[in-house]
Amino acid sequence: MTDTPPPAATDALALPEAALADYLQAQLPGFRGPLTATKFKGGQSNPTYRIDAASGTYVLRRKPPGVLLPSAHAVDREFRVLQALHGGPAPVARPLHLCTDASVIGAMFYLMDFVDGRIFWDPSLPDLAPAGRGALYAGIIDAMAALHTIDPAAVGLADFGKPGNYFARQLHRWTEQYRASETGPIPAMDALIAALPARCPADDGSVALVHGDFRIDNLMFDPVQPKVIAIVDWELSTLGHPLADLGYFCMALRLPRNPALPGLAGLDRTALGIPDEAALLARYSGLTGRPIPADWPFVLAFSFFRLAAIAQGVAKRAQQGNASSDQAVQAGRMTALLAQLGVDVLG
Repeated sequence: MTDTPPPAATDALALPEAALADYLQAQLPGFRGPLTATKFKGGQSNPTYRIDAASGTYVLRRKPPGVLLPSAHAVDREFRVLQALHGGPAPVARPLHLCTDASVIGAMFYLMDFVDGRIFWDPSLPDLAPAGRGALYAGIIDAMAALHTIDPAAVGLADFGKPGNYFARQLHRWTEQYRASETGPIPAMDALIAALPARCPADDGSVALVHGDFRIDNLMFDPVQPKVIAIVDWELSTLGHPLADLGYFCMALRLPRNPALPGLAGLDRTALGIPDEAALLARYSGLTGRPIPADWPFVLAFSFFRLAAIAQGVAKRAQQGNASSDQAVQAGRMTALLAQLGVDVLG
């Protein structure tokens, strides 16, 4: 095992296909090369590739190149979650191999099965009829509830995060991450950093495996049925309060239409057949038996703040020239908007 990277490619995100095929043939039973690697759209944080090989189709996720924030881009944590959840009620792709040797492709990576399903990048679901949209949103809440009813200890994840005081700990963590990637003053972020700790609820003892980035484009759906067949992109997962995922998902109802993080604000969601927030919360509460707190606006504002801090990290990486998506600069520009939405919903 060595930290020496392979010879530099012209594209920092290009994979050394021959060397990767040789490695996987030696390490993964049944794998046969040669292979070709095609980077997927998105993947602003951990670059993700379709791997077409003689033995089949796979998906590879790797750490990005460049200087990285501490504790970020932990693909080994993602792999551990997939191992814990595969075959259970929360659908995930089958994990195949984790490589911690950076010399193979220049970064830690893992390989998983390719899941053949539908991906929706726009939460307005323009290609579906109203009835189909409502059914798909019901399926999303069903998948989230299934995830949150799993006992982390029962699947070997009791030590996957610190239990208790999730919101307070996350506020501290993302404030630090935001300050570490700050590129200029954003008054709305300063306002949230000042206001949110005072609104932070007392810990109610709820602990679940939370995804951390639970939005429609991180879900894969059955080709025909309105059913989630794989939840992807587990980089931000941890033990935490399950309502954090619900609040994060509900941000889309307030986000404006934009190319980086398309939302639903300003659309006639009733005509579209998309359930309103009250219906989404009621379905989740009915499936999990978990009540929605009186200070739901705190959960939403926390979600906007956290996503704004993440977007600022994308902006910083873009400034340094090592962001992994063409949309990185656009996403970074969302920081101020997200922070202002958080201020607005907090009241």
